[in-house]
Parts: sequence; structure tokens; C-alpha cells
Amino acid sequence: DTLWDLAIAEVEKRENPDDDDDVKPGEVWEKSILFMGNKNGGKTTIILRCLEREESPKPTLALEYTFGRRARRHNTPKDVAHFWELGGGTSLVELIRIPITVHNVRSFAVVLVLDLSKPNELWTTMESLLQVTRNHVNKILTKLEKTNPEVAAEIKQRMWNNVQRDHPDSALVDPFPIPLVIIGSKYDIFHEFDSEIRKIISKTLRFVSHYYGASLVFTSKSEALLLKARALINHLAFGYDKSKSVSVDPSKPLFIPAGLDSMSQIGPPPVSDSDLGKMRANTPLELWKKVFEKTFPPKSFSDLQDTKDPAQDSQYAEYEVDVMRAQKNQ
Repeated sequence: DTLWDLAIAEVEKRENPDDDDDVKPGEVWEKSILFMGNKNGGKTTIILRCLEREESPKPTLALEYTFGRRARRHNTPKDVAHFWELGGGTSLVELIRIPITVHNVRSFAVVLVLDLSKPNELWTTMESLLQVTRNHVNKILTKLEKTNPEVAAEIKQRMWNNVQRDHPDSALVDPFPIPLVIIGSKYDIFHEFDSEIRKIISKTLRFVSHYYGASLVFTSKSEALLLKARALINHLAFGYDKSKSVSVDPSKPLFIPAGLDSMSQIGPPPVSDSDLGKMRANTPLELWKKVFEKTFPPKSFSDLQDTKDPAQDSQYAEYEVDVMRAQKNQ
């Protein structure tokens, strides 16, 4: 074979990979995960723990990339997981178009980190990030339906893998197009909240996760809780076995892998029947949103936008550039 033949074969192999679950011996498994969520919500800390890196987290600017490698067995090539992290809360959500592309959407997953200590920002952050991501992925799927219908069909089929066809809620849910994990961070602060407040937040997040076919886990800086979050992420990143344990007790940190919850276990939205009757909503998601925002009025979107100029941030100081910049300003 000439070099060109080899290059063409390599490109074809990348564009039409075989199913991930039966990666052949000697082949490298590659996955990508995008972390997004509240500003200062603990995304970087979680990534560092997943990669077992002992370094202190720095604030993330815009979109950052790192990767992890693991060998499945002795003497096998290491699998690669690409970790992308979107900084700035919801202010830079348009940047998700960079990591999620037609070429890797099949092996992509999303981890949404929500800061449990800031319930008033919770719904707005979640809704805006998931909406933009979903719209972007749907555009990619529409493109794939024309160019590579088999892959598009496989992704759509996989969306429903966690919700079996005979699941009583299959008509009430709307699975996210790519695997999704929702992490409630800062559980240590959340645990000090009043039990009724905790119950509303926990119930709402259980509903949202179930609705999107996502896994849900609460975490904090405690090693035991970080290990649980790590198990879910390692499943997405390196194909490790899924955890089968479930914890739905509202007085303890929640841990619910995708597909193991149900509307009957979650129960109705936490609001009195008379209030429920007054609420106009077209979908279950809208109803839960109204109930949640009645207790936690959302912060306006502009409050969540990032206004600090990263050019003034000391961690990006560069003497020569800054001197020239000062001269230009002058």
C-alpha cells in the first residue's frame, strides 16, 4: 500500500468505527465528555479527581481541554478520554459547538454540574445549557441522517436504551440525545439546608434526570461521594462497569444511575393541590419548573452572565504583551 492508501483506510476507519462495545483487542477506545454547569460549581475539581491529579483547581476561562488515558488490560494500548470544560456558567454556551462535532457525536457525553448551594440559579443554568446543547446535537443528527443514516439511527436507538420500551414512563420522558450525567455539587452546604427545601430540590432534580434519561449523583469534597461521581464518569469515559446501587433517600446524597427511577417513585411536584390546580403547563417539565421557581425565584439571566474581563486576570499575565497593550491603550 502507498502512504495515500493507508491514509484513506485510516480516515474511513475513523468515520465508520465499529460498535464501541466490541472494541477489538489492540484497538484504542476514544470518548469525549463535556463538563458544564454553574460558575465555581466544582467542575474542575471533579475532572482532576477523575484523572487522579493532585493539583489545585484554577478558575476555567472559556473552554479548556485535558485528557486521561487508561489501559484496560496489561500490555494493551491505553484508551483515551477527552475532557472538555466550559467555563463562565451560561455566558459562553455557544462554545459547545467546538467540542461536539459530526465526527465525534457518537462517542460524546455531557456532564452537567449544578451547584446545590445556589438553588435560585439552578433551573436557569440547567435549562439554558441543556437547551443549547440539545439543539446543537439535533442539528448534527439531522446532518448525519443525510450523510450517514446508520450512525444517526444508532444514536437515536441508544437514547432509549436506559428507558425500556415497556417502562411505564416511556410516554412521559424525552431522553437527551447523548448520554447525560447530572451532578449536584457542594452537598456539604446543601446538607445544612432546611429539610423541606432539600426535599424540593432533590425531588425536582430526580424528575429532571429521569425526564432526560440521565444519571444523577450528589457530591461534595468528601472522598466517598467523589468516588461515586467518578464511577459514573469512568463508565462514560472508559467503559467501566455501571454501578447498580441506588440511593433515593432525601436525607442522604442521591445516587441514581440512568433508567433506575420512575415517576411513581418520584411522586407529584412538591406543592399543594390548590396551587397545582392554578398552574398552567403544557408539559410535565413546565409544571415542575413552575413549582420549583415558586419556591426559588430565578436570578435574572444577566446576573448569571460573566462580566469580568479575562485580559485583566493575573493568571494570564504576559509581560511583553501587557507592556505593548498598555502602550497601545495610551
